[in-house]
Order: sequence, then structure tokens, then C-alpha cells
Amino acid sequence: MGTETMTAKKFSMNVLNGLAIGTVLALIPGALLGELFKALLPIFPQGQFVLDVTSMSNSILGLIVGVLIGYQFKFTPIQSASLGLAVMVGGGAVDFSGDALTMAGTGDVINMMFTGAIGAGIIQLLGSRLKSYSIILIPPILLIVGGGLGYALLPYVGHITTLIGHFVSQLLTLQPIIMSVLLAILFSILITTPITTVGIALAVSLAGIGSGAGNLGVVAAGFGLAIAGWRVNSVGTSLAHFIGSPKMSMPNVFAKPKILLPVICNAAVLGILAAIFKIQGTPMSAGFGFSGLVGPVNHLNLAAGGWSVGNILITILVFVVAPIGLGIFFNYLFTKIWPIISPEDYKLDVE
Repeated sequence: MGTETMTAKKFSMNVLNGLAIGTVLALIPGALLGELFKALLPIFPQGQFVLDVTSMSNSILGLIVGVLIGYQFKFTPIQSASLGLAVMVGGGAVDFSGDALTMAGTGDVINMMFTGAIGAGIIQLLGSRLKSYSIILIPPILLIVGGGLGYALLPYVGHITTLIGHFVSQLLTLQPIIMSVLLAILFSILITTPITTVGIALAVSLAGIGSGAGNLGVVAAGFGLAIAGWRVNSVGTSLAHFIGSPKMSMPNVFAKPKILLPVICNAAVLGILAAIFKIQGTPMSAGFGFSGLVGPVNHLNLAAGGWSVGNILITILVFVVAPIGLGIFFNYLFTKIWPIISPEDYKLDVE
């Protein structure tokens, strides 16, 4: 049951699993369809509906994360739904400052994690003490106490993102190749944590080659984790790493950080390619990688010569061929030549 006593590790993994699955679930619709329907708007204005509903999906990320954290703890439907409401408040996607409530963006993923942990702790603390009054008392307690504590933490947790943003901005002062390698590695790691790579990129206005390198770091993580776990995960789970988000492997990365070795090596090489081929992007595109073709499309929009045959071939090379080839090579290197990792380290149970 959800109220059983559990270890701190098990508690943390439940929160991270819910966060990882919820992030992928909420963001996949926009990642898959966003760029496509933006391009189709001039000839298919009805596509605005798709853009609107996928934007809504992004904004209720906190609600979905909270419910799925509850599912991981095997909470009751009342407890899980109440936790979803609390995380929605703590995530910060809802703006209470105006005359009317508005929703914008995804919110702060790190604070969703903290709010989810606080709410889960409150539910476990209460246990079955409320008995038949649960449906009356659990929702307001979680919403006001759990959500309120999360909302109070929001500005402080936001400073974490800002500090990381300053660190990234310092990398931009280095030489192009070194900068690109470091940014690619950094983003390949950050995309497997609760930290939002899009938020980091926006915080420092990461554009140009810096954005392209960040994009390729996310691409390295997406393809690298999909390839490494191909034998032990379902096809859908593997594909979701680069079609959706590598964040779904957060629990495995936190449990065994060594599984990022092939990803980091992949990202380093792609960072060099970013500098050589002048792969570009915008602050908004930097954290998406291959997902929804946001990275490739934005590079082609910004590249000198636009959508020329040469640019398209380069884009296919650096966003598809190279990360897949490097992913296979480094996975072989670290499982066969230097057996540091095994396919089982990448096993995910998200079905």
C-alpha cells in the first residue's frame, strides 16, 4: 500500500519515476506535432487547435507528474489526484498575480520534484488515520499544505536554474570547439535530470552555435540511451527517448550514473561536429534535441543558404547518422571492450 514504511532510496526512486514518466507523457504531444503544425498553419489554419491543445498539455505537466508519483507509491485515486493538484501549484505554471488565473510554460520541473516529495510525505504521514473522511480532507490538505509549501519554495529553487545558467554563459566565452564540446556534454547530462534544459537555454539566451551544441548534447542522450537499452526495453520505450525526452531514464541515471559514459562520449564528438559544421539554434530550441524535429528544423531555418541540399545532408549527418553510429560504437566499447555497463542497467518499467 502507499502508506507502507519505505527506505529513503525507494521513496526517492518513486518520486523520480513519476517525474520522468510524467514529463515524457505531457511533453510528447507538443514535441511530435509542434513544429509540423507551425509549418502547416499557412495552408491549414485549423492546425492552431493542435498547437493550443499541445500547449495545454505542456502547462498541466505538474498535474500529470503528481498523479504519476502517486501511482508509483500505489496511493488511492483520491490521494493521487490530490497530489497532482498540489504539484500543479508548486510547479509554478499557474500565474496567480493577475485578475484571472493564467497558465504558461511547463513550470519548474525541479520544484515539481520537491512538491511531489512533500505531498507524498504528507500522505504517508496521515496514513489511514482519516478513514472515511479522506475524500473530504485529503484534497484541501494536499492542495493548501503540500502545494503551498511547494509554491513557497518556488523562487528559491528558481535560483538553482539561474546559477546553472550563469555557469553555461561562462562556457560561451571559451574557444568555439571547446565551448561546443562542454555545452554538448553539459546538456547531455542535464536532460537526464529534473533540470529543464529549455529553461537553462532561455535563462542565458543560448543561441547560435551554443544552442546547436546544446541540441546535439540532447540528441546524444536520446539516441544513446535508446540504443543502450534497446535489448531490454520495448520498442516504444526506446523510441520515446529521442522522439520524446531522455528524461524518462532519470531513475536509472540517478541509481547508476556510470550509464551516462557512452552518452557523454557521444555528446563530446557531436559537440565538435557542431563547431565544425556551425550547427545553430535558438534559446527555445536548444533543449529539445531531436524531439519533434525542433533541433534540425531550427538549424535549417538559421543556416546560411537555408534548406539547401547541402544543409539538409549535413543536418541528417549530425542529427541522425552520427549520433546513431556513435551510440552503437560507444555502447559496444563500454559493454564489450571495457565492460563497465550492461544492457540491464538501462531497463525501464514504464508500460
